[in-house]
Amino acid sequence: MIIGVPKEIKLQEHRIGLTPNSVKTLCDKGHKILVESNGGFEAGFTNEDYLKAGAEIRKTPEEIFKQAEIIVKVKEPLMNEVKMIREGQIIYTYLHLAAAKELTEGLIKTKSICIAYETVTDDSGRLPLLAPMSAVAGRMSIQAGAHSLEKNQKGRGLLLGGAPGVEPANIVILGGGVVGENAAIIATGMQGKVYVVDKSKKRLEELHKQFGDKIIPTDSEKTDLKKLVSECDLLVGGVLIPGAEAPKLVTKEMIKSMKRGSVVVDVAIDQGGCVETSKPTTHADPTFLVDNVVHYCVANMPGGVPRTSTMALNEATLPLLIKIAEDGYKKTLLNDKNYLAGLNIHKGKVTFRGVAEALNLKFTPPEEAIND
Repeated sequence: MIIGVPKEIKLQEHRIGLTPNSVKTLCDKGHKILVESNGGFEAGFTNEDYLKAGAEIRKTPEEIFKQAEIIVKVKEPLMNEVKMIREGQIIYTYLHLAAAKELTEGLIKTKSICIAYETVTDDSGRLPLLAPMSAVAGRMSIQAGAHSLEKNQKGRGLLLGGAPGVEPANIVILGGGVVGENAAIIATGMQGKVYVVDKSKKRLEELHKQFGDKIIPTDSEKTDLKKLVSECDLLVGGVLIPGAEAPKLVTKEMIKSMKRGSVVVDVAIDQGGCVETSKPTTHADPTFLVDNVVHYCVANMPGGVPRTSTMALNEATLPLLIKIAEDGYKKTLLNDKNYLAGLNIHKGKVTFRGVAEALNLKFTPPEEAIND
């Protein structure tokens, strides 16, 4: 199979779809890999690295999209990339379509096959292709929050871990999943006072067993969220509904109740955000103020650490890519319900229920779409 890896063009996005090691694995299996010139440079991978791994270098994205049977990316295609997608071409990347109607409609028109990393599941209902980037974003959320709390960033002027004789910052993490767990790893390591809020008693018990008294497990159904938010210095939004728009758990009124210079890091912004006042930002201009509360809402946080992120992502995404390349997408998806869950759009039809419902579009079951 011919696999194309274009350079990412989203603002401040420096990851790339395949590492040289992944390219070598695919080439060794007889596949042809086309990589756009200098596509991996910002992640520390040179053209020479890809050539040694067996790839062919192409100068333009147009060449990649024209020749490849499957396009491997990191972020969703931008509209000028959508124009290059061919009918029947497979797009394998993060899509986050529930919060992107224009993109969804554009992809529908291409009649391509769109497989989203973030909706592939495993037998436990987890999201293994989303997990590595959620882990990175969760860890980065505390770094970003700590920096944003500094006075020259318009924050409260607090050191997250306090100082001898000075109380540490109050950190509230909404969601005890992969983002929340990894945020807690860094937050507890930095000596903050950490609340983890989740609706699952079982999950809170697991986190308490992992972190002990370093965190305060908080049942969302038994706590006054407005009070908790009003008293925190750093709020991390890590709530996710797979493939669907994030629920708005923190209202405008709650933001108004927060202390001047406190910080919100909305990791769920890729799916629309779980804070009502959030809007997407970039690494170039990451924050804005609402009611004197600093909002950090970078939509591609792991793009700030592209080398770590690209390697972590490939560990998760390569096995499915190999299967598609070896067996074709139809056999691969129909033989595995977890892989099938990744199919979001198939030749003009929306095949993921959460996306269809969020955007008020017709839903077609994925098996039906493939067999049509």
